Amino acid sequence: QVQLGESGGGLVQAGGSLRLSCQSASRLTFTMSAMGWFRQVPGKEREFVAAISRSGSNTYYTDSVKGRFIISRDNLKNTVYLQMNSLEPEDTAVYYCAAVYTSSMFATPLDYEYWGQGTQVTVSS
Repeated sequence: QVQLGESGGGLVQAGGSLRLSCQSASRLTFTMSAMGWFRQVPGKEREFVAAISRSGSNTYYTDSVKGRFIISRDNLKNTVYLQMNSLEPEDTAVYYCAAVYTSSMFATPLDYEYWGQGTQVTVSS
């Protein structure tokens, strides 16, 4: 079992920045897992945002956040980050981190095994 805990959400004005963090309680599992960030608004399906390979050498983003968001990880701290810049009201959602034990990367929620509890991000116009 992998426990994931997100932090860093909050209220920000459009054009502002936030950095989300997600820490794993298990270093061994974290270093062997690809990590992903997803988001969800009420009444909609959970949406893929970004993924990073277990080494951190490969990343993947959904088109709507390319050039604005950066995913990174620190395997010594068991933590994955999502730096969000130039935020837009459309980015408002609950953001979740997720982990899957794999050498690849995935962009589908069903491919992920472990999930955090989520952190709210609200962008005001």
